[in-house]
Amino acid sequence: MDTAPKGLLLVNLGTPDAPETGPVRRYLREFLSDPRVVDMNPVGRWLLLNLIILPFRPKKSAHAYQSIWTPEGSPLLVHSKALAAAVAERLAGRYEVELAMRYGNPSLPDAVARLKAKGVRDFTVLPLYPQEAASTSGSTLARLYELLAEPWDVSNVRAVPAFHEHPAFLEAFAEVARPVIAEARADHVLFSFHGVPERHIRKSDASGKHCLASAGCCEALTDANRHCYRAQCFATARGIAGKLGLEPDGWSISFQSRLGRDPWVQPYTDVVLPELAARGVKRLAVLCPAFVADCLETLEEVAMRGAEQFIASGGEALTLVPSLNAHPAWVNTVVRLVLESEGAAPSSPVASAALGVPSRAG
Repeated sequence: MDTAPKGLLLVNLGTPDAPETGPVRRYLREFLSDPRVVDMNPVGRWLLLNLIILPFRPKKSAHAYQSIWTPEGSPLLVHSKALAAAVAERLAGRYEVELAMRYGNPSLPDAVARLKAKGVRDFTVLPLYPQEAASTSGSTLARLYELLAEPWDVSNVRAVPAFHEHPAFLEAFAEVARPVIAEARADHVLFSFHGVPERHIRKSDASGKHCLASAGCCEALTDANRHCYRAQCFATARGIAGKLGLEPDGWSISFQSRLGRDPWVQPYTDVVLPELAARGVKRLAVLCPAFVADCLETLEEVAMRGAEQFIASGGEALTLVPSLNAHPAWVNTVVRLVLESEGAAPSSPVASAALGVPSRAG
């Protein structure tokens, strides 16, 4: 009987070590050197990174990070550590839990090494991205598989799948959002997701005929678009809107954070915000359900710059709904996702004990 402990890796995208030009440059170099993020030929990627992005962007990005940095450090890292600690407490005795970042620190190689030092040979990885994309979950899993395949004896690994329409995830976001939307007296809710280039979407379309081929291509998840990032974002928005009881005309979807001149998935958040103000929306609530922890894209891009743009366009107030961070409902969801991935039913004694609820088993 194998008595070796099991390991759980919670992996998010990453953050610089400090809100300064040097650390930001190192972070961007690692991030944007990934061919799954900037998917162009290696020479072109090197030229873009070293001649256009790295000479100029780190200083601007460092200033943005400074506006959200806390005494404890990066919000993304602070919230992620709190989540990992809460999950580790729930799964004590079943899993050794480590937090890792795909880029930056705590690094994925270091997290794997720490688990192996504890005797772990059986790994479960939960990429903390609700929707799957080659540049997030794809890159994370590819790198982890590389690391685990380096030794002569390859470890077992189980990947928790994307959870974009898992009922517990949808309800956790709705639970966080309800009181915030009510207090803000919002007359419209915008679901703003991180964008990706359109070419990434087309690469995920095995048929080559469905994705981005029509205005309604993301209205439902089908076999044709099951792995489409944009379609999964639409499914998440529909699910949370349903949990919140929003009217069909009371919410909309957009995509933020586009970079470069190539077309990214639309509609763009920075285009939608003034359009909503022009339509008469005065009090806007924004959810960012591509992120499970507040970060630069939620706190600075939406809550600061987005709010400024919305108000300048005629709106009265933009309220950012906090992300899941380490909310108890999200902790419960993470534990549930992990246990379900190993085959434990939500109502089983094992799952009930980890979730801290009475078991319905006899």
